[in-house]
Amino acid sequence: MNERWLTIVGIGEDGLDGLTDLTKSLIADAEVVFGGARHLALVRRLNLAEQRRWQSPIETSVEEVARLRGRKRVCVLASGDPFHFGIGATLARRVPAREMLVVTSPSSFSLAAARMGWALQDVTVLSLHGRSNDLIRPHLHHGRKILALTSDEKGPGELATLLKESGFGASALTVLQALGGPKERMKTAVADGFSETDIDPLNLVAIDVVAGPEARILPMTPGVPDDWFDHDGQITKREIRALTLSALAPRRGELLWDIGAGSGSVAIEWMLADTSLSAIAIEADATRFGRIAGNAAALGVPGLTVKHGRAPQALKTLPQPDAIFVGGGGTEDGVIDAAMDALRPGGRLVANAVTLEMEALLALLHGQSGGTLTRIQIARAETLGAMSGWRPAMPITQWVWVK
Repeated sequence: MNERWLTIVGIGEDGLDGLTDLTKSLIADAEVVFGGARHLALVRRLNLAEQRRWQSPIETSVEEVARLRGRKRVCVLASGDPFHFGIGATLARRVPAREMLVVTSPSSFSLAAARMGWALQDVTVLSLHGRSNDLIRPHLHHGRKILALTSDEKGPGELATLLKESGFGASALTVLQALGGPKERMKTAVADGFSETDIDPLNLVAIDVVAGPEARILPMTPGVPDDWFDHDGQITKREIRALTLSALAPRRGELLWDIGAGSGSVAIEWMLADTSLSAIAIEADATRFGRIAGNAAALGVPGLTVKHGRAPQALKTLPQPDAIFVGGGGTEDGVIDAAMDALRPGGRLVANAVTLEMEALLALLHGQSGGTLTRIQIARAETLGAMSGWRPAMPITQWVWVK
């Protein structure tokens, strides 16, 4: 089917006034028009043949659209640019591009950058609509400019609180509301003194980030300080963690299993490497399991999946991984074998040993299956009486194997 039966129209807050006559005719000629209540109200003067409001969950309405393929002319109304954090990308997973006609309007991010006088290519653009505000944490670097789309009128205040509590209270927040329409407004305040309450639910926040002396700035390379994690000592230490992430070699879109996750530090830093990465932290200890999600949120990756269970049994129903880290429980029967079997071809398995028993197992696996075996020794300078001396940490034996 090559006929373009589906039209997707990006519409701004100025409604019909911002559309060409041709675009208006595309909407008016459709036999079924889908949209949110706000969008449908903006085009009500067109006397639409049939209107259908988006349902919750949105996939219900996407299914409705797909079922009309080849049967009716369908128009979907979207906000601004339908393919920039919009419904367009969702529909494109079901409808081939050759069957769609897409008309775009300026996105809210484009309008916000224009109002702020910011070069859009130099700005960090985030959608926090329906998502956790913790996603902003990795982007909080001094001097960075951020445009964040919020979920509702509470969003700007919640972001201001997050900034204050994280040491970025001097940052300037500009709330841009109902952009492109007759109700457009802009208000600016410092996060520390943010008290705005009369905020339109349709808003976007521009943040000019200022880091205070106590700000938690997440590094762009592995090696977050150990004390940034809530842990009981069961944690892959900072230097070892950086070497472990290097060995795991994350690549875009990949999934990691962190077996015996402890505090979740390796899985968390894996996800911090790129927003396309995902991870599952598997932890048998109930107390440690409970800490991992909190650590993930506090360090800006609330999407980390945490599974309570003991390997290898807990691994059976998980999606196939591209990389696996074994940081604990590796000597238990079947854990390493299950991990090796589960990996995709080309996947990386990294196992760290602290105990002699685990080290002996890794030496055996190295002899049988190859890979690389490395001994890692870290020592830190500490006070020794009136002077200083080196205090060695426990040595780590690391086995890296590529399937």
